[in-house]
Amino acid sequence: MSETSDPPKQPRRLAPSRSNRPPSAEEFDQENRIRGDVWLRAGRRIVKSLARSSPARLATLVFVAVIVVISALLCIPAAHAAGHDIRVVDAAFTAVSAVTVTGLTTVDTATAWSPLGLVIILVAIKVGGLGVLTLASMLGLTVSRRMGLTQRLITASETRAERLSEVRSVISTIVITSTLGELVTAIVLLPRLWMLGESFGEGAWHAIFYGVSAFNNAGFVPEVEGFAQYSGDPWVAVPIALSVFIGSLGFPVVLVLAKRWRTPQKWTLHTKITLATTSILVLMTVIGFGLMEWNNQATLGPRGVGEKINIIFFSAIMPRSGGFSLIDLAHAHEGTWLLLDAMMFVGGGSGSTAGGIKVTTLALLALAIIAEARGDRDVEVFNRRIPASTVRQAISVLFIGATMVFAATLALLEITGLSLDVVLFETLSAFATVGLSVGITPTLPESAKWVLIALMMLGRIGTMTLSAALALRDRRRVIRLPEESPIVG
Repeated sequence: MSETSDPPKQPRRLAPSRSNRPPSAEEFDQENRIRGDVWLRAGRRIVKSLARSSPARLATLVFVAVIVVISALLCIPAAHAAGHDIRVVDAAFTAVSAVTVTGLTTVDTATAWSPLGLVIILVAIKVGGLGVLTLASMLGLTVSRRMGLTQRLITASETRAERLSEVRSVISTIVITSTLGELVTAIVLLPRLWMLGESFGEGAWHAIFYGVSAFNNAGFVPEVEGFAQYSGDPWVAVPIALSVFIGSLGFPVVLVLAKRWRTPQKWTLHTKITLATTSILVLMTVIGFGLMEWNNQATLGPRGVGEKINIIFFSAIMPRSGGFSLIDLAHAHEGTWLLLDAMMFVGGGSGSTAGGIKVTTLALLALAIIAEARGDRDVEVFNRRIPASTVRQAISVLFIGATMVFAATLALLEITGLSLDVVLFETLSAFATVGLSVGITPTLPESAKWVLIALMMLGRIGTMTLSAALALRDRRRVIRLPEESPIVG
């Protein structure tokens, strides 16, 4: 038997390793999608955590992010009008003023910006008008698909929703109501702008811009001639004033009035206080402004009676946070400035596009003083008792707001060397996000502009929202210290 040798073994072929060949386009896309999903999930977890733990802090971050984006967009050359090289500080100032719906400007809105720049400003006004907490709530809903209890509580406090289950519907209602208010204002203005000689496209653009700017209390004017050209035209001034007035009342009040306008006895206490206090402040401004400016030859003196009345009532509403002006306030009496200072510091209604310490804060402080003068133990109004904690909140808002204004005014006085009256007017206009000006803002040095930028941001975020963002909490103590009253006064 012959020996047979085994056939030589063939080397085993190995499948080509994935690492030894470049990935296909399909595999590359899949890897990118997986990597993107990982980052997206991580981002969602961070936002979701913030939305649950500190909605106010999330709102502040969203607010700042929007400002950064708008500032960057306004810095691109395409946003500038031909022949205008706008500096970074002026682009940032305009972005902050638009997002905070203030209306103060360092460059002329109508001439410095291109059509693209004006569209960016308009979008910024619309986004800012929706409110810091509203934006944060919508972001939280988008990311987490649901709203946590903490976020709903704080959002309910901001929007004054009557039940937590209403918060989602309130957010959508805010968007719908604001858009409807802007459209109604634009539709009312459009025929009049046509009658004044504007083309359909130009008139529609100006009407939409004024509608958004007025309802959101922004005060931006897209026309070269300025808004003073309508001082004798109530067909333009009245719709703008009404839109500003409604926007300054606040969404909680507007929603209550829309649901129960026939039954005032069912209005919420917040609605009653806001309407009563606002009416008193507007009446006081009408009387004071009219008495001081009626014979001022630089403002109302040379005008007819009808035009004077139109300007007086319009000017009485604007300190609520409107920012439009039918006269040059630089020529008004110093007493008029002081009156407008006080009205701007108060501002509009809570949960509105207005700034300031809010009319309810002023009302609660006044009611507390009256109760103390009478010797009453409780602060009462409209057959309701105000909790002591709410009065303390009003005092806190007043103190924080006054401190902000004081610090900013002191800084501007040191930087500019201008007189106190003009600096205080501009500072209060920035803090209360009003936009009225005596004309010094465009001439301020760069450092002073940054001071006003910071003040507009703080004023729009709000004193109570800022406190919440800094993680201030209501501490409950088991042990309370002995009570002793110091001498007051």
